[in-house]
Amino acid sequence: MRAFVTGGTGFVGAHLVQALRARGDQVTCLVRSPAKARSLGWTDVRTIPGDLETRGALRAGCAGADVIYHVAGRITARSLAEFFAANRDGTDHLLDAALEHPPRRFVLVSSLAAGGPTAPGRPIDESAPPHPVTDYGRSKLAAEVLVRAAPFPWAIVRPPVVYGEHDTETFKLFKLARLGVGAVFGDGSQELSVIYAGDLAEALIAAGSHSTAAGRTYYAAHPEITTSRGLVLAVGRALGNNPRVLPIPVALARALLWTIGTAAHLAGRATILSADKANEFLAPAWTCRADALTRDTGWRARTDLATGLARAAAWYRTEHWL
Repeated sequence: MRAFVTGGTGFVGAHLVQALRARGDQVTCLVRSPAKARSLGWTDVRTIPGDLETRGALRAGCAGADVIYHVAGRITARSLAEFFAANRDGTDHLLDAALEHPPRRFVLVSSLAAGGPTAPGRPIDESAPPHPVTDYGRSKLAAEVLVRAAPFPWAIVRPPVVYGEHDTETFKLFKLARLGVGAVFGDGSQELSVIYAGDLAEALIAAGSHSTAAGRTYYAAHPEITTSRGLVLAVGRALGNNPRVLPIPVALARALLWTIGTAAHLAGRATILSADKANEFLAPAWTCRADALTRDTGWRARTDLATGLARAAAWYRTEHWL
């Protein structure tokens, strides 16, 4: 297969490119930094310099592609408009470029944030109406709407918390755990679905290659459910210690997130810690079921949390992040 990947040098994208290469697929990546692509050791990957605003680069990448994997997007932004410009409008630009050479499949990496939170003990599936509670989630849902209107076959995958090698977000938990501490919003009982990035890469490939996946939206997650407290402790175990979990009361958490977000906004910076994200951090559960993807493609998440975190910890040490 000939694959075109946006966001290939990012966290999830790097895992996807590795999985595609292992299959023997011909991979082309849209990259902002060719130097970063070279640092990943991709001697057999064609790279096209540009971003989601570079129309010529998008057309060049789409030309001849059997499958387009749209991984690129923003997880932090200074405003709703900035989220929409990247996640909705960037998707629109890519879809427009794909019209000239329609692919066999267009796969969008969306997010559980587009589906919204749920109640403890009630993981959602694809039948639940979407109700995003953050600007990020609303921007990803807007991108989904555009993809569903495309005149060629598509599939959408909504992962929950993704972790593994190359990740900079869960890495923050590793840095705290190395110091023997871990912070959780509320009492730490928030329920979470998670997925190892390597398993997510295989889920994307399944959605891009199985005929039964065309025109479908899927959740992709490991069946194991953890909690925010459990995740902090699991990160500690991966590092060989038992961090002290520090709960941040809800009222204090909202005040801190508002203060940090406001300060970042005044400084012209984007941050994942904001008043808007409080709706995500303080929701009682972010859990989902991947039964439909398994039924349609045979895909299953093979990596449990302990194994995946151990791999991530080893990589962080090898790369001298820790």
